[in-house]
Amino acid sequence: MIKVSANPWEALRQFTDARIALGRAGSSVPTAPLLAFNLAHAQARDAVHRPLDVPALSDELTSKGFESATVCSAASSRDVYLRRPDLGRRLSDESATRLDAHTKHTDLVFVIADGLSSNAASAHAMPLIERTIARLDGWRIGPVVIATQARVALGDCIGSILKARIVAVLIGERPGLSSPASLGVYVTYDPRQGRSDAQRNCISNVRPEGLAYDAAAFKLAYLLNEARARKLTGVGLKDDSAMTLPGRTIDRLSRE
Repeated sequence: MIKVSANPWEALRQFTDARIALGRAGSSVPTAPLLAFNLAHAQARDAVHRPLDVPALSDELTSKGFESATVCSAASSRDVYLRRPDLGRRLSDESATRLDAHTKHTDLVFVIADGLSSNAASAHAMPLIERTIARLDGWRIGPVVIATQARVALGDCIGSILKARIVAVLIGERPGLSSPASLGVYVTYDPRQGRSDAQRNCISNVRPEGLAYDAAAFKLAYLLNEARARKLTGVGLKDDSAMTLPGRTIDRLSRE
């Protein structure tokens, strides 16, 4: 009978989701960690391929009083989306025409995008939007746009058509083996086609097990207010939100 060796680092596992102190069985890992790894790998693959439930998300927005619009990128299918990132950065012609009928000249447009994890968009986008809007004062907020087969830069096309001063893209991040549903937020001032990632600000790992909703909303509201006041985003705009909390840190806020 093979003996499973205990690992003296076991106590450290309470501080991280990383795969440490797994122990060993002979020259391999024990069966339980191996099965857990295989499950995490399957969950990550499912997160990439599961389609976003657009009707459910649209109904939720309507029930909470938000105007919404639905668009799709130029990628005609999930397979095309994964093989052609460039198509995920452009709106389909039909979506561009449909979006043109919505409210224009707004300060801010939120885009909920499936990205590489529709689970993240479904679970975390609405709580973050609601908490962020509660922290904004005097903003003209346009329709919430639900985007499928979407990459981050699709927000530039959407914001340009809606003539928004700022676009915030809430998108499912690439799944990890301990985080299949993590949301990223990308903020771009004066969105238009051709913007680079250096012209955006990013908040990542938004989820209850990572950056909590209230902490993420605090950071996002700070960046939005600073972007509007300074008329820029990206490398020229630093996230100094923690400096506005006397005697506190953003880490403490995330635990409250």
